Amino acid sequence: MKTIGEFGEDGLIAQLCEGLPSTERVVVGPGDDCAVVEVGDEWVLLKTDAVVEGVHYLSGENPKRVGWKAVARVLSDFAAMGGEPGEFLVTVAVSRELEVRWLTDLYEGIKSCLGRFGGVIVGGETSSLPVGSPTVISIAGRGRLSRKRLVTRSGGKAGDGIFVTGVLGGSINGKHLDFYPRLREATWLTENFSLTAMMDLSDGLAKDLPRLAKASGCGFSIEKESVPCSEDVSLQEALGDGEDYELLFTCDQGSKLLEKWAGRFPGLRLTRIGELTADQEDSLVGGWDHF
Repeated sequence: MKTIGEFGEDGLIAQLCEGLPSTERVVVGPGDDCAVVEVGDEWVLLKTDAVVEGVHYLSGENPKRVGWKAVARVLSDFAAMGGEPGEFLVTVAVSRELEVRWLTDLYEGIKSCLGRFGGVIVGGETSSLPVGSPTVISIAGRGRLSRKRLVTRSGGKAGDGIFVTGVLGGSINGKHLDFYPRLREATWLTENFSLTAMMDLSDGLAKDLPRLAKASGCGFSIEKESVPCSEDVSLQEALGDGEDYELLFTCDQGSKLLEKWAGRFPGLRLTRIGELTADQEDSLVGGWDHF
């Protein structure tokens, strides 16, 4: 019998989601940045994400930065669907030896992020772990979504340009803890342009672009010399480091988009790095896989 490591993250998720029941209220199910569910006359975003000590942050890290990251990851997924933040539940699983101050500072970081980008904490859960266990923080969020602004991973078409916001790579130098989820930018994009597919870059361009292309039934071709690299970062690091939390999206209005973006967000780069294709697929190596 195969182990989880042999399956890999994508294979494991496909195995777990196979045959899951659904209802007519489910607009977007497993496999995208968020689920979308119809509630009355509204479409609601649902997302959960976990941050684990030793995996997503190092022991001894400032808990305020950990709290910011924990909730910002969920906000980044809301942005990737064209949505806005709503209500959040916070679950923490900790050892009884952890200082209370660490948790209160964690919450300060969460509140600071929500204070800047929107959203409120409405509840949560605490659980104990055996002494010496790594701390686990899980954030579940509900977001708001206008039907006309929904963007999924699966709408891309051959010939669409591929774009990324910001610069990539080097997240281990601190960006992975202090990044700004691109909510404002995603709102502007979805209000002014017809994006065909979008996701956030959490596992690295080399891992996430093939996912988007596959979901859209396309291949892709990228101009590697166009990939926007962070300072002192190699191309391979930009492709594979992960935890960039920038937007990756496709659109067929390239020149107009780039021109208007420069006027609206002069301090943030937007780069066309290639296009979706009918069948050709570049080879990309790298990216983060949990297993």
